[in-house]
Amino acid sequence: MASIFSRIVAGEIPSYKVAENDKFYAFLDIAPLAKGHTLVIPKREVDYFYDLEDDELSEMIVFAKEIAKKIKATTQCKKVATVVLGLEVAHAHIHLVPMNTEKDVDFSREKLSLSTEEFAEIAKSLQ
Repeated sequence: MASIFSRIVAGEIPSYKVAENDKFYAFLDIAPLAKGHTLVIPKREVDYFYDLEDDELSEMIVFAKEIAKKIKATTQCKKVATVVLGLEVAHAHIHLVPMNTEKDVDFSREKLSLSTEEFAEIAKSLQ
C-alpha cells in the first residue's frame, strides 16, 4: 500500500502545495510547529532518507534550499531548521521549520492549529 505521502503526490489526498518538480514535492505540514513548516519529499517512495540515491539526495537538498529561502523571507525568522526525523510515515522527508530559537524545533511541543484559510494563505505566499 502506498504511503500517505505518495497518495498526496498522486492527488488522492489534498495538501497545501508549496513547490513541485518532476522529482520532489513540498507541502505544508498539517500539524506545524510554526507557520510555514513545510515537508519536502521525493516523489519516488523510499522509506529511509539515506536510502535515496546520491544524486536524488543532493537534488532534494537543493530543492529544499530554495523553499527554505522563501520561508525565511516570508516568515522573517532567523533561520530555517532542516530536520530529518519521523518514524510515523514510511516515506523519506525533510521538515523545514522557521525558527528564532532552538525551542522552536521541539517536536514534542504542542502544534499549531490553523484554519484552512491560513494554510492556503501561507502556501500561496511560499509559491
